[in-house]
Amino acid sequence: MYVGVDLGTSSVKLILADMFGKIHKSIVKKYEVIMKKESWSEQNPIDWYRQTLIGLKELISGNEELIKGISFSGQMHGLTLLDKNDNIIRNAILWNDQRSTKEVEYINKIFGINNVMDCTGNIALTGLTLPKLLWVKENEPENYKKINKVLLPKDYLVYKLTKRFVSDVSDTSGTLYFDVKNKCYSQRMLEMTDLDISCFPEVHESYEMIGNLTNEAKAFLKITHDVSVIAGGGDQAVGAVGLGIVNNNDANISLGTSGVIFVSTDKYSLDYRSHFQNYAHANGKYHVMAVMLSAAGAIEWFNSNVIGNESYDYLFDSISKIDSKQDLFFLPYLMGERSPINDPSAKGVFIGLSMKHTRYDMARSVIEGITFALKDSMNLFKSMGMVISRIKITGGGSKSSFWCQLIADVMNVEVHTTTSDEGPAFGAAILAMVGCGVYPNVETACKALIKTKEIYIPNGIQSEIYKEKYLKYIKIYPAVKHLFY
Repeated sequence: MYVGVDLGTSSVKLILADMFGKIHKSIVKKYEVIMKKESWSEQNPIDWYRQTLIGLKELISGNEELIKGISFSGQMHGLTLLDKNDNIIRNAILWNDQRSTKEVEYINKIFGINNVMDCTGNIALTGLTLPKLLWVKENEPENYKKINKVLLPKDYLVYKLTKRFVSDVSDTSGTLYFDVKNKCYSQRMLEMTDLDISCFPEVHESYEMIGNLTNEAKAFLKITHDVSVIAGGGDQAVGAVGLGIVNNNDANISLGTSGVIFVSTDKYSLDYRSHFQNYAHANGKYHVMAVMLSAAGAIEWFNSNVIGNESYDYLFDSISKIDSKQDLFFLPYLMGERSPINDPSAKGVFIGLSMKHTRYDMARSVIEGITFALKDSMNLFKSMGMVISRIKITGGGSKSSFWCQLIADVMNVEVHTTTSDEGPAFGAAILAMVGCGVYPNVETACKALIKTKEIYIPNGIQSEIYKEKYLKYIKIYPAVKHLFY
């Protein structure tokens, strides 16, 4: 039996799986986010560890002697600091904390965006780890002097359970002090911290065994034999493993509040125009990600504020009856936008409204606008040489057959959904199996364990209609962007 642990922002999810991928048990344990000031987001790492231990004990109860391996997925970018006695110096600063805007401006403008991309494959964002570290250096110098270990959230769990000070390539890719292309620390970026390199963990591939549970952990869990601990990875990469997005040009679109396009690549690639996130993958290779800030969140906004909170089944059924040829468009930039325009001042826009339009016409244009925005990023991926012939859809939006078919028609590729809905926790269990030698590599494991649920084939007639509509859509943002400033 193998354990997958997904350390999320609001809870830790743990699953118990066998080598055939059957989930025998699932446990969720919650903890709080601490918001001391507006735009700040913190957590106490002790809460992560306590809830994980309690969850593990409950999860494996009755199966203690069958547990062979455990691995992890974790919320990325969080800054966790320990002193020389391994005490927590301050609360962890989380991925969604926005306090480091000055540090981001310094890195991108003074050091230079192209220099940062050359060093790390990415640009500075408030979510990443290095700006948070520089914020502590500037604003909490006494705490900064105490730093002996800099850890990402899941790596704190690994350290507590194994006493191994390690991380993995996929999670460390999101720190902004890691050279993603060469899978090593960037000396130029680390120089900004004035910390010795010994403060940063040894980095492994996500599927590598890095140690065993400590005797203390085993005693608490009532385990009498050695249990292998596999490094694990960041939640996006490990979640992709849980969906089988591990072969070259495999692509996934996650339709949550935000929209994430994840493409697995065999080779490192870098695009200076789009500033996509370039990270090492949990399968030993690479991946690129594009993030739009309002995907399902845009239709949720429209349903709440315009439609009137109708059931989504009824809403999508009503939308599906609207003629796809209608010339009504929507820019889904309700919170600014990241990929691919990188414009925090961008706004949502309806264009083409007339007396004939109903709220359901508008709702359809919202869904189409989100899908066209995703196509913007997908086209840039293709311009980088990626040949994407099918897309897996996950997240809340994947429950709508209408939206899945729309994506197939707009993108003109097959769209698949999978039977697996455990996401990063299942991906972590797969990494545990690979690390324990059940499967020779991540790709083989995913081929054996991930099953397709539904397949949506592009409708040629609809694809032609949307091809013409998309050509009109892409003219809108350049024409109106000067109005946002």
